[in-house]
Amino acid sequence: MEPLTENRLIGGPVVYGFLRLVHVSEARREALVASLAEYSRSHELTLSGIFTEHTAGVGSGSAAFTGLLDVLALPDVYGVLAPAASHLGPRAIAAERGRQIEAVGSRLLLVRRSRHTCPAATSTTAAHCHSPEATCLLQSES
Repeated sequence: MEPLTENRLIGGPVVYGFLRLVHVSEARREALVASLAEYSRSHELTLSGIFTEHTAGVGSGSAAFTGLLDVLALPDVYGVLAPAASHLGPRAIAAERGRQIEAVGSRLLLVRRSRHTCPAATSTTAAHCHSPEATCLLQSES
């Protein structure tokens, strides 16, 4: 008889992190990386790597974002994980990057949702928010 799935080491959906860290301290960088790792663990996702953009004003085609788009084209990649939509860049660039992520068939997951785009979860179910910029996964509290 085969062991139950819960007793097997099975990886969750594969995601890649994206951070935009312009003039950020090492402590802040470590905290953001830890938040991506914790979100991935608690949502049973496999965080396979983190792409980091260190410069401002590079438009939507930075080396870090281009590398991210390259790995999103790999089979079995679920999406991109970012601490907040602002990590994709200023509004216009973030919107374009969101479209590019969606165009390759991936999802954008945000650790911290926008107050204006996502409704609160009900007490018994998880809510999914479908905005042009992200899919927000909200867990209900019991």
